[in-house]
Amino acid sequence: MILTLTLNPAIDRNLLVDRLVFDDRASILSTSESAGGRGINASCVIHSFGGRTLAIAVSGGASGMRLEQHLAGCGFPIEIVPIANEIRNNLTITDRQGLTVKLNEIGPYLGAAELDRLETIVRANLPTANWLMICGSVPPGVPADFYSKLLKAAREHGVKTLLDTDGEALLEGVGASPTAVAPSQQEAERLLNTALLTRAHFLEAAATIRSMGAESVVLSLGSRGAVGAYQGHTLEAIPPRIDAVCPIGAGDALAAAFVWAMQEKGDFADAVRWGVAAGTASARLPGLRFASLEETREIYAQVEVRPAP
Repeated sequence: MILTLTLNPAIDRNLLVDRLVFDDRASILSTSESAGGRGINASCVIHSFGGRTLAIAVSGGASGMRLEQHLAGCGFPIEIVPIANEIRNNLTITDRQGLTVKLNEIGPYLGAAELDRLETIVRANLPTANWLMICGSVPPGVPADFYSKLLKAAREHGVKTLLDTDGEALLEGVGASPTAVAPSQQEAERLLNTALLTRAHFLEAAATIRSMGAESVVLSLGSRGAVGAYQGHTLEAIPPRIDAVCPIGAGDALAAAFVWAMQEKGDFADAVRWGVAAGTASARLPGLRFASLEETREIYAQVEVRPAP
């Protein structure tokens, strides 16, 4: 079973417009609303691929009630941790050419008692889990080392872990020896405090992040695929060229498919290939949608994986 944690979920409002331009009017073609958050998204992908997953998420306020309504028919179990404050609302605007703007609220303040309840629930589910995916940003009130505590608890139970976050939580978490970390290019740049512009930069960044404590690294590079680093080896996974419609959520699909494939076969290179395939296939779809297993398999056959020097 793959356990996912979403500490900062959201109601995602998605707008499709005819064009995104400055100083001129655009027309809204369609709107939709969905439950958001990296861990929730990961569970959606894993479930659609036929994997077993349990999603743990906080929920509070009127937005939290809407979140729970959206999740009611998701098909996989959800464990909600009630909080006092209202969860965030995010806005994604995409035009017909695939240009996207994403505006996220910071999220609700979480108190010490709420974090204690959350930690207790995660720990209670570790004995039945093979993987723990810790996904997304930390809202106000959460110590930077909170994810690190959970990573260490998972390791004590023999549970493999993937960390998908940003900022101080990523810096602290890498040092807690997760099985894998899956930063985007921008998150890696913030972590390493340097710009990543070339292929050599990407390869060096993946190796450097691994040297900081992670057992393996999957550095997501958007349309350029991903770089993986593990056991002293580095590889590149290169996707086919596609017409990207909405890249938002592609990184969540990559992380989820990677963990799903690792659980299925335990082959790191093949899991990176599946991850890149899922992210690429999802980017072809309109709105915040995730590719099915069949849609992902179609792209998987076209992803090239090669060792890097």
